Amino acid sequence: MFTKLNVIYLAGGCFWGVEAFISRLKGVNQTEVGYANGHDLAPTYEKVCTGKTGHSETVKVTYNPEIISLNEILDNFYRIIDPYSINRQGADVGTQYRTGVFWQEDSQRECVLKFFAEKQNESEKRIVVEVGPINNFYPAEDYHQKYLEKNPQGYCHVNLNLIDDEEFDHLTREEYEITQLAMTEPPFTGKYDDFFEEGIYVDVVDGEVLFSSEDKFDSGCGWPAFSKPISEDVITKNRDFSYGTTRVEVRSAKANSHLGHVFHDGPGGSKRYCINSAALRFIPKDEVEEYINNKKQK
Repeated sequence: MFTKLNVIYLAGGCFWGVEAFISRLKGVNQTEVGYANGHDLAPTYEKVCTGKTGHSETVKVTYNPEIISLNEILDNFYRIIDPYSINRQGADVGTQYRTGVFWQEDSQRECVLKFFAEKQNESEKRIVVEVGPINNFYPAEDYHQKYLEKNPQGYCHVNLNLIDDEEFDHLTREEYEITQLAMTEPPFTGKYDDFFEEGIYVDVVDGEVLFSSEDKFDSGCGWPAFSKPISEDVITKNRDFSYGTTRVEVRSAKANSHLGHVFHDGPGGSKRYCINSAALRFIPKDEVEEYINNKKQK
């Protein structure tokens, strides 16, 4: 059963910082930077930077509306832009840096228009954020995707400290990047790849029980592999179109942690849940009963 995800497009100046900020919001499943609503049919970064293609640097945001509302996304987006500036954000100047919110579904239109109408009523200055439907979107070059994760010291006009990540303070950097930013650990490096002790595997974020050692097998893929979760109720499945492919992403149902992907190439054509070790915590068999009882009491 696939979770119904929604998409909204946000233009807020240099897309590196906007992507890095929005991707950290709980409930945002995927982000992709690109060029939107221009007239050139084959935009490149170099062409867009001339300001002659009509495109704006934009972030495609895929989110779970059961976890985060469109209004919450807009509210966070509004915090990181200067809504009164025309064709400029931070030190970046040009039509490609204009601000905008572009909806994909007509059902999103009312929410977007109402949000900015309310903001305008609260302000004496004129808000110049462009709003309207998405007409076209072209993914940017690979080196722009997740740029600030690849280049932590890179330029960013957005204050990334505005995100409240206290609920993730118990995670290591790798655990955070994988569960919250949908990154992937290198193959054959995870602590549970070649690990077959008896017990259960829980979500590293909130401790929800996800998988059992009884369903774990050696697939040779470089990541822990399971034939099924403890229950279908503890996971969600989403179509993942990143990296030019179509895959099925697996997330935990309660914490919305990115776990990995599911494939149909297991033994005899069965399912293979390919899961990042850093998204999991192992509970040994002799500690499972106590762990479950403690969870029930909380």
